Amino acid sequence: MPTPPNSVGGPTDRTVTVLRDLLSPEVLDSVEWKRWIEPGRTGTAIHPLYETDGDRPASAQLIRFDPGSHGDLHEHLGYELMFVLQGEFSNDNGDRYRVGDLVIEEPGSVHRIGTETGCTLLGIREAPVVPKN
Repeated sequence: MPTPPNSVGGPTDRTVTVLRDLLSPEVLDSVEWKRWIEPGRTGTAIHPLYETDGDRPASAQLIRFDPGSHGDLHEHLGYELMFVLQGEFSNDNGDRYRVGDLVIEEPGSVHRIGTETGCTLLGIREAPVVPKN
């Protein structure tokens, strides 16, 4: 019996979410965004992708920063990956990141990001952060 196209012969009872053409402005504009309101954070919206349970939940989200906005100052308890999908942002140390850049923050790092132009990121955290106001 032939294997159906695109099949690897494994279980089929699973849930998979696929966001196609994520670098397309039209796709990102069609995402359902909700305001991310936290102390020290301005002009930010989020589209949650997942969050795990437990003492140190991992999470992934699309994050959109309005022009002139910034995140809060925080410390990472685990690794964070930020992939720039649109625009550019900078860390509070002056490092600037553009479309296509993948930024990896290590556990224990403390930073705040901001953007003059606005940006959209894919953010993945393996553990929560601790605010540092």
